[in-house]
Amino acid sequence: MIRKNWKHISATLLLLCLLLACSKVWAQQPPGKEIALARQFLRDKEYEKALPLFKKVYEQAPFDKGVYDEYLDALLLAAKYDDAAALVDYMSKIRREDPSMLLDMGRVLDASGKKKKAEEQYEKALALVSGEDFRTRQLADAFVRIGRNDYAIRIYERARTMIQNPYVYATELGLLYSKEGNTDEAIKAMMDQLVVQPNVLDDVKSALLQMIGDDGKKMALLQKQLGKRIAQQPDNPYWTELMTWIYMQKGDFKGAYAQITGLDKQLKEEGERVVLFSKTATAAGQYAIALDGFGYVMAKGSSGPMYEEAWDGKIQVLLRQLEQKRPVDQKLLAGLQKEYTSFFDEYPQYITSPLLRDYARVEARYALQVDTAIALLERAIGAPNARRDFVGYCKLDLGDYYLLKEKVWDATLVYSQVDKAFKEDQLGEEARFRNAKLAYYRGDFKWAQTQLSVLKASTSELIANDALYLSVLITENIPPDSNLTPLLRFAAADLLLFQNQTQASDRLLDSIAKAFPETALMDDIYMLRARIAEDEGRNDDAVAYLEKILSGFGDDVLGDDAAFRLAVLYEERLKDKARALQYYETLITRYPGSTYIQVARVRYQKLKAGKEPSS
Repeated sequence: MIRKNWKHISATLLLLCLLLACSKVWAQQPPGKEIALARQFLRDKEYEKALPLFKKVYEQAPFDKGVYDEYLDALLLAAKYDDAAALVDYMSKIRREDPSMLLDMGRVLDASGKKKKAEEQYEKALALVSGEDFRTRQLADAFVRIGRNDYAIRIYERARTMIQNPYVYATELGLLYSKEGNTDEAIKAMMDQLVVQPNVLDDVKSALLQMIGDDGKKMALLQKQLGKRIAQQPDNPYWTELMTWIYMQKGDFKGAYAQITGLDKQLKEEGERVVLFSKTATAAGQYAIALDGFGYVMAKGSSGPMYEEAWDGKIQVLLRQLEQKRPVDQKLLAGLQKEYTSFFDEYPQYITSPLLRDYARVEARYALQVDTAIALLERAIGAPNARRDFVGYCKLDLGDYYLLKEKVWDATLVYSQVDKAFKEDQLGEEARFRNAKLAYYRGDFKWAQTQLSVLKASTSELIANDALYLSVLITENIPPDSNLTPLLRFAAADLLLFQNQTQASDRLLDSIAKAFPETALMDDIYMLRARIAEDEGRNDDAVAYLEKILSGFGDDVLGDDAAFRLAVLYEERLKDKARALQYYETLITRYPGSTYIQVARVRYQKLKAGKEPSS
């Protein structure tokens, strides 16, 4: 009986505890509808309706700091200063150990025009700083919330003094100084952080970049302060590395190179950071500096750990230079061929790397040594350790080079092998597109269209765009009278251009334009002739063809292509900044949906800022 009663009592007590807990939770959570309505009235500045609701919700949950903060804000907005003071006074008795109550009273006094008394409250809060980390951050955060960054700064500075550490809270102070417009102190604080936390160098760079932006005066301040640090601590590598970064932000790669190589010598390093810097310079189009950097590392000797990577980097720079010179620079080509030969003799294991495909492309496309290119690829494909996808890409290249030699059936066979081996892969889609284009070259437009209709939905944006363009080209140029002559000739000219027979292609395109002056292919003809003119170094002719597209066919599919290529031509080859900006603006304003839009905006901003464009 006793046991049964005890079970009954236990169950009753448990039920009471649950009810109490539920009521407590309910009491701490403000009624959703009322608080939402109060906020809406506050946004509409209907204070006489908002305040009673806030008061009701607060009285239901007097310990809820969030509700209290909203109620206090509402009272201050409504200029109910006496009620606000009474609210803060009441909450101060509940939260006796919370120093932010001093700040809240200061806010009330400040809002009511009692500035001096408000400052007295803030000074009382400041006096509570003892060096204890939690209290320091609590007070500083509270001052930041009420918009008094000046006091937050004083909180951290007082804490530094109390614990006798002039570097602590460097990040917090740096951000606060920056908000207050005190760039000099903000930079100093960021550098202080590196003294105690050198592993956060990248974070400091990001913060400084956000703080300084494109402001030349602020960058000069940073450089001046950093110069002082280097003078005080010449053996600290972080200052030199930061100075290198500054030079690069200013576009002064020569200055950065001097800093980075000096640091390498100072620390007796093997050239790793110089190689990384040289790769950055390559990406920025600073080829001469990049070659100096890779050469510096290679001069350490072939036994050095970075020698191989530096040589690879040097070859990549020479390849970029070759690709951007029109017509082909034969001296540069011969030098690059020699570099490839020597490199593969020294490191034959690279036969199954992307470097081999680049080498084959140089032989086929620039040196016109197609047999050499084919032999290189066949060797790579037959290597026992070659990765499956690498072999697939080599076979696609091999098909292209067979086509250069007019071995059409060999080309389509290789493409089909890749298609079969990578059916569900992007490689397979690429192979199908090349087979479709081969059918187009041969005049089999119906079969080409069958393949292109599927490829237009490719997961690869590049393949999808190319397939769409080719499909539209075929569709729009098969006339009702079935006169395929212009399109057949155009496809033949396109193939000649693919085969590096630029002069023959140009003559055939010219004959189409003369024989069929009303053909819908005219803008495509101009585009191909512009490409040929660029390849042959006839930049003025290229500009003339592209401008014809923009003026006569600007609303057609090639309009944005023409605008972008004109901008790049003026920027990179003709070195006419004003005209380049003009065409980038044309692209951005006239073709907002263009696939070039993002690249155009970046290049436009760099030109406007006077920076060197990335190549």
